[in-house]
Formats: sequence, C-alpha cells, structure tokens
Amino acid sequence: MATTTVARNRRNRDRLASPVSMSVLYIMLFITAVASAFPFYYMLVSSTYRTVDILRIPPPIWFGTAWMQNYEQLMSKDGLPYFWTSVLNSISIASLHTIAVLFFCSLAGYGFAKFRFPGRDALFAFLIATLMVPGALGLIPSFIVMRYLGWIETWYPLIIPGMANAFGIFWMRQYIESAIPNDMMDAARIDGAGEFRIYWGIVLPVITPALGALAILTFMGKWNEFQFPLLILKAQETYTLPVALSTLRSLRGTEIGVQILGSSIAIIPILIVFILASRQFMAGLTAGAVK
Repeated sequence: MATTTVARNRRNRDRLASPVSMSVLYIMLFITAVASAFPFYYMLVSSTYRTVDILRIPPPIWFGTAWMQNYEQLMSKDGLPYFWTSVLNSISIASLHTIAVLFFCSLAGYGFAKFRFPGRDALFAFLIATLMVPGALGLIPSFIVMRYLGWIETWYPLIIPGMANAFGIFWMRQYIESAIPNDMMDAARIDGAGEFRIYWGIVLPVITPALGALAILTFMGKWNEFQFPLLILKAQETYTLPVALSTLRSLRGTEIGVQILGSSIAIIPILIVFILASRQFMAGLTAGAVK
C-alpha cells in the first residue's frame, strides 16, 4: 500500500514537473509579476508628465519630459520647500522607532517564551486581546496624554508609544519559542553567562530572520503613518512625509504630476529597506513552514 502511494506521488510530481506544466507556470508567474509591477511603473511614468497629458486618452505609457518642471514646482514656495526636511524627519522617526521596537519586542518575546512566572499566560492572553482593539479608538486619548506630557510638536509621541507593541511581542515570542532550544540556554548558564548576555549573544543572532521581517513591517507602518502625526505636528518643519504630501495636495489643487512625483520619491526609502532586509524578511515569514 505504501509503495503504491509513493509511486502515485512520484507520477504526480513528474507530471507537474513536465516542460509544458513548467512553461504554463512560468507564464502565469510572469503575468502576475507584470500586473503587480505595472502600477509602480505607471506612477514613475506619470511623474514625468503634466496633468493635461496624464488625463488624456489613451494615457501615456512611456516617460515624458516634464520631470524637471514637476520637480521645480514641488520645491518652489507654492509647493513643498521643506520636502527634503520632511523626508529626513520620516527617515529619522521610522528608523528610531524600528530600532526601539526590535529591541523591546525581542526582549519581551524572549521573556514570554523562555521564562515561567506567575500570571504569564494571563498576561500574554491580555496582550493578544489588545490586537482586537481598533487603533482609531486610541487617537483622542493618546492626544490628551501627549498634551499632558508636553510632547506636542515633538517626535516623542511618534517614537515612544508602540515600542513594545502586542504584534511585535507575539511575533518574537512565537519565533523564539520554536527556534531557541532550552539546552542551548542551559549550556550558556553553566558557562556563567547572565540572562541578558544569553539574550544578546545567543538569542539575537539566531532570531535575525524574525527581526528582519519585523523591521520591514514596522518601518513601513511608521513611514506611512498619517493620522497621529497630523494631530501631533503643527509646524511645517516638523512634518513627516505623508503629512507634507497631504499639504501639497491642498496647495497644488489638481496638478497631478507634482503630487505623483512626491509620492514616487516617498517610496524610495521603503524599497531600500526592503531590498536590504528581503532575505531575512522571507526567512522570517517562512519560518516553521518546512520541517
């Protein structure tokens, strides 16, 4: 019976691996990849045209010559003269917040995964339950707390809250629990290593894939955050990029090419972060999928 099953599985695998099947698979993957990449390509193309050209039928599908005109208008007094300052603000806030999240969430996840203490399971269940609370419900209470602390018009409300968030702790706890054997930690304790030394020297190097995935998700979330920075930041010099781009839309009206150019520049840091951490990101997402 077992031999028959193995033979049947082999025949199915050979049939799936035939040249025709592989050709069809590659064609489908190519079409999917083109369909996924085309919106980004068209965004770059549109950033080189003015509104009248973007809205014509049929729309342009190759790069135009209005890129410099759009860029000059973007940097003019009527556009966003503080555009690059906003880019630097977003990079600084997202980077600092991401570093803090990686440290505190991995440390908390290590504690939940490898230590036994009274109320651990109840506390972790409460932590997971907070994921069901919509973030919009906390906007007004958070603003009131930030105003009480005197943090309005500062970066503190955009960096400190959420450094030890429920999703990050859950993510790191699950990964550490499956990736770090207790025997490894016991051996380190026998050699005289303290708990923080074990975390820093043994746990962190092993959980690099999970850290890479969490870093990308955190950086993208903070980079694209709009509502809370809009409440906290009032001066144009302190704007993050999404807030600055929303101001550009209200100032420039319907000049679509300038808006798209600003949005195109805004995705460059995210692409760089993803390229640098893509291997760790994929390894973190697929952890546990293969025995």
